[in-house]
Amino acid sequence: MPVGSVTRGTTNTNRLRRVDRWIAEQAAFRRAAEPLVVDLGYGASGVTAFELAARLRRARPDVEVLGLEIEPARVRAAEAQLDAVRAGRTPFPDDLPVSFGLGGFEVPVPGGGRPAVIRAFNVLRQYDEGDVADAWARMTGRLAPGGLLVEGTCDEVGRISSWVGVTDAGPQSFTISLRLTGLHAPSVVAERLPKALIHRNVPGERVHDLLEALDRGWRVHAPLSVYGPSQRWIALARDLRDAGWPVRDGARRWRLGELTLDWASVAPR
Repeated sequence: MPVGSVTRGTTNTNRLRRVDRWIAEQAAFRRAAEPLVVDLGYGASGVTAFELAARLRRARPDVEVLGLEIEPARVRAAEAQLDAVRAGRTPFPDDLPVSFGLGGFEVPVPGGGRPAVIRAFNVLRQYDEGDVADAWARMTGRLAPGGLLVEGTCDEVGRISSWVGVTDAGPQSFTISLRLTGLHAPSVVAERLPKALIHRNVPGERVHDLLEALDRGWRVHAPLSVYGPSQRWIALARDLRDAGWPVRDGARRWRLGELTLDWASVAPR
């Protein structure tokens, strides 16, 4: 039996574009001997799996995407969508390397294969915080050597996202990705933090300190808005790094409204 609980199944076209763009840059995907990527818990529609395959094969033409759902009716619906794709009745290329199957946190792969990347988005949101570590362990236990679990949450239209990068050694990174145009304060991401952090946004916790620092930097660099919100965000990221926060990457990623830090800087106390 699949391991896990049936989610609400909410999904939307283009909702996961931010995390897909991030996955395409990761060494776990780009250097994988077999670039199999699992879209775990894709929901009521298989559209996120098709989008994932279309985006990732620009970096690795040999990518394969497997969509897994715990609800059999959703698997049947996604397979019907796949038939439509193969028949050329959708905007997606008819040769997208996508398949679907029944499964949960045990991540069953036909033939016993091991994925290079597992994307589990908006899956753990309905679980208790105490369930997270076990779910992470189950999923990372199925990864290929050097593989990566990307577990996180986003809003319905994909403008507010955050996620954790997890390996078999545990969580390694934390990423925030926001639509900068019209952004009032970066702390809006508080409502879309991963389950491991969403209840930790309180004084005394590291993630609370981070969100306060982000809001403060966003206010300080408000004058840079005349050059566009990306310049304002880049200046904020540089200030955070200069202040000792373990900020990764550089302006090329920051200008996307993205910020990745070492997990230790936000881990629950």
